[in-house]
Amino acid sequence: MRFLEFLKLALFAITRNKMRAFLTMLGIIVGVGAVIAMIGIGEGSKRASIALIQNMGSNMLQIFPGQGSNRFGPSAMGSADILLESDVNLIEQELAHSSVVSASQLVRTSRPVIFQSMNYVSQVQGSNPNFLQIRGWDVESGRFFTEGEVRGMAKVCVLGQTVKDNLFPNGEDPVGVTVRVGALPFVVIGVLEKKGAGLMGDQDDLIVAPYTTVMRKIMGRDKIQQIMVSAQEGKAEMAEAEITALLRQRMKTAPKDDNPFQIRKQDDIVQMQSAQAGILTALLAVAASISLVVGGIGISNIMLVSVTERTREIGIRRALGATQNSILWQFLIEAIVLSLLGGVIGVGFAYSAVFILQKFAVPAVTESWAVGLGLGFSGLVGVAAGFLPALKAAKLNVIDALRYE
Repeated sequence: MRFLEFLKLALFAITRNKMRAFLTMLGIIVGVGAVIAMIGIGEGSKRASIALIQNMGSNMLQIFPGQGSNRFGPSAMGSADILLESDVNLIEQELAHSSVVSASQLVRTSRPVIFQSMNYVSQVQGSNPNFLQIRGWDVESGRFFTEGEVRGMAKVCVLGQTVKDNLFPNGEDPVGVTVRVGALPFVVIGVLEKKGAGLMGDQDDLIVAPYTTVMRKIMGRDKIQQIMVSAQEGKAEMAEAEITALLRQRMKTAPKDDNPFQIRKQDDIVQMQSAQAGILTALLAVAASISLVVGGIGISNIMLVSVTERTREIGIRRALGATQNSILWQFLIEAIVLSLLGGVIGVGFAYSAVFILQKFAVPAVTESWAVGLGLGFSGLVGVAAGFLPALKAAKLNVIDALRYE
């Protein structure tokens, strides 16, 4: 018999008992749907995490004082005062033609921000005018501060959207208004566009002011805490190496000594998040594939029952000239068709599940390769589950099969 004839026989056998066929396919439906949906959740979470990181600034590098892996401990916040204000100018002057676009000093602290009866505690960041370019940000209204205001330690600031919403809940325009940051009055000269969530929380929950003002007048210190650098496109690795060599030379670090500072690239965080998300996706897919195994056992069980029920049919076919191979392929294709039909329905189930998850703001996507993987596995499950029942059918004795009642 040709393949189409085997296919027609398989579809006839399946449609002859629709409810049993559906219940048999249920394990495959759930398994394939779960595998695709779990991969979709993992991939969606990976993309969302990478987008959050990249949203912090394209090709951005951060330079912290201190050694070791403690990037978020005391040394990372500037207890080791080794970074100088002049290091920013040094980096820009020496590396502008090779790997660096711009750089900025950075200091940060938390202070209450007060306007009339409204009081809100937010993060206060001090930088230079390159802040917008390095962070990939823009001003929604007003303007950003200038280099002259940085040199003059002007008490001007730019508000993030979260701070604006809390201080001006009725939607007033804050540009030109004086607010108090800690004990000092600051004139609001601009409002940043909405940036959204970031790796470390709400990126809009901040106030940006000249670093000289924040550092000396608010924090009472004379050393910067960090340096932000924007690398040229595709040259983050080169920028890291050149900045390392430049700062080691300026700090007169001996060749045998470790760097007294650390450089963190956005690319490093992206790669780390991608690796973690890949492991999570694989674990989710493996857990969901257990349903496929259960579905395969169900198909194998029902095919054995089917062989027993159709013993006399098999005997008649053999008596009319059907070979053992024909009987083998007939039942094997029936199992594969049963499994693939379950896989196709499972794909529809997965698309529906991802659509519902997206409606609830869960980062889930439908990957075409995951669909192919699910259908491929469902076909393999059909082969594995149907082979033994098909072999049993092919090896039935013709005389015994004809006598079977």
